[in-house]
Amino acid sequence: MGGVSPPAQTHPAATQALLVKLGPQVVLTDEAVCFAASFDNMRLSFMPEAVVRPATEDDIGITLKLANEYRVPVTVRGRGTGTTGACAPIKGGWVIHLDHWDKIEIDPVSSMATVQPGAITAHINDLAAPHGLFFPPDPSSVKHCSIGGNIATNAGGLRAAKYGVVRDHVYALEGFLPTGEKVRWAAPLRKFVSGLNLRDLWIGSEGTLGVITKATLKLSVLPAARRTFLLAFRTDEAALDAAIDLLSLRVNPSVLEFLDVQTVAAAEKRRGQRVFTDSELAGSAETHAALLVEIDGHPAALADDAVKVNAWAKRHAVAFRAPEDPAEAEALWELRRTCSQAMFALGDAKLNEDVVVPIRGYVALLRFTREVRDRFGLATPTFGHAADGNFHVHIMYDRFNPEHCRKAEQAIREVMEKVVELGGAITGEHGIGLAKSPFLSLQHTPAEIGAMLAIKKALDPNGILAPGQIFEPFNVWEHRPIKVTLPWDKH
Repeated sequence: MGGVSPPAQTHPAATQALLVKLGPQVVLTDEAVCFAASFDNMRLSFMPEAVVRPATEDDIGITLKLANEYRVPVTVRGRGTGTTGACAPIKGGWVIHLDHWDKIEIDPVSSMATVQPGAITAHINDLAAPHGLFFPPDPSSVKHCSIGGNIATNAGGLRAAKYGVVRDHVYALEGFLPTGEKVRWAAPLRKFVSGLNLRDLWIGSEGTLGVITKATLKLSVLPAARRTFLLAFRTDEAALDAAIDLLSLRVNPSVLEFLDVQTVAAAEKRRGQRVFTDSELAGSAETHAALLVEIDGHPAALADDAVKVNAWAKRHAVAFRAPEDPAEAEALWELRRTCSQAMFALGDAKLNEDVVVPIRGYVALLRFTREVRDRFGLATPTFGHAADGNFHVHIMYDRFNPEHCRKAEQAIREVMEKVVELGGAITGEHGIGLAKSPFLSLQHTPAEIGAMLAIKKALDPNGILAPGQIFEPFNVWEHRPIKVTLPWDKH
C-alpha cells in the first residue's frame, strides 16, 4: 500500500504468546485490520503487528504485562479522529483498539455519566438531554470522536470559554498503568483530595501514561434558551476588536467564533452564495470577516444579554442577523460548519494548527499570518474560538509540489515561533502527537521537558506505551499521507 510504513521491528514470539493467552478473537493480525488501525486523521500510516480488541479488562492488563516482558510497543486507539498522529503506532507493535468499549450510563440524580472510552461524545449528550443535562465539551468531531480520545487530549471545542475543557468535567478515571496494574484515580464524587492528583496527570497525556477503561463525567444543566448572531466586518482587525469589546461587556457568550476574510471567501465559494446579500452590505462586493455569537441561559437573563449584544452589534458590524426563530438560527451555523472542508478550495493539502494567544495578541497573530501568506505565496485562512484565543491557523499548499512543501514547513515554524513570542501555546485542543513534536522545545525549557520525561519513565519504565510520541521530534515531510476516505470526510 502506498504511503504505508511497515513495522521497524517485529516481535513474532511476543505476538504468538499474546495469541495463546487471549485467542484469535481478541488478537487480530489480519493485514486489513492492522491497516485500519495504522493511522488517524493525519493520515500517516504505520502498520502494527497486531490489533488487540479486548473483551475484558483482564485482556488489557495481560497485553500490557506481556508487552513489558517482551519490550513490545503498545499504542491505544479510540476512533482515530485526532489530527496529530497521536494514535498512530509509529514504532509498530500492538494497538489496543477500544472503539467497541462504548457503554454510557447516565445518573440524573448526581448529574454524572459513567462512560467507557470508546463511547462517541455526541452519544453522551443524546442520552443526557432527556434528563435536562449535557456534557459541554464539543470538539468539531463530536459526532465521530470518542470520549477516551477527548480525555487523552483534554479537548475543548466551541463552548470551552464558558463551560471549560474536558478536564473541568472529569470526576474520576479507571484504567491500567503502562506496566499492567489496574488503578483508579479519584472517585465518582464532587470532592476528592486524597493523595496526589494523578487523574489530571492522565488527562491530556495523549495515551502515554496509561490506558483509560472508564471515566465518570460531570454533566451540566442544559440551557433553557439560546440566541445566535452572525455579524459581518470589513476587516479581520475590525472583527477581532469587536470580539474583544464583547468580552469586556461581561456577557460571557457560549460561542464567539471568528472567521477571517480568507475563510469566509472559501466558504462562500463552497456554498455557491454570499453569506450576506449585497443589500445587507449596502452594495459592497467585498468579502467580509465574520463573527458567530451564541448566548445561552435562562430566558429572562438571556433577554437582557440579547439587548447588550444587539447594541454591541450595531456599534461594530456593517451587517448582522439575530433571528429569534430556532430554525433560522440553526441555519447561521452552516457557515461555521463549512469552514474546514472549504479550505481545500485554497490548496490540495493543509496544515491545521490550533494555537492559542492571549487577548492582546489576537490582532498581532492575524497580521502575522497575512504576512506569511504574502511572503510565501500560500493561503493562510484562520478561524476559531475568539472567546478563549484558540485559533485554527491553516497553511494551504500543494503536497505534490516540493517547493510548496518547503515553504509550508518554514511557514508553520514561523507561525509557532510567533505564537510563543506572543505568550501563547502551540496547541490548545489537538495535542502534540507527532505533528507538533518538532515545536515542543519552542514552548518548554529543557528542565520542563526533563520533568515530563521523568514522570513518563517512572510510570512506564520500559517505554512501551506510545513510544515516539510527543518527545521525539518527528519530520512529517519525510512521510507521504495515504489516500483514504474517512467517515467524517465531506470534501
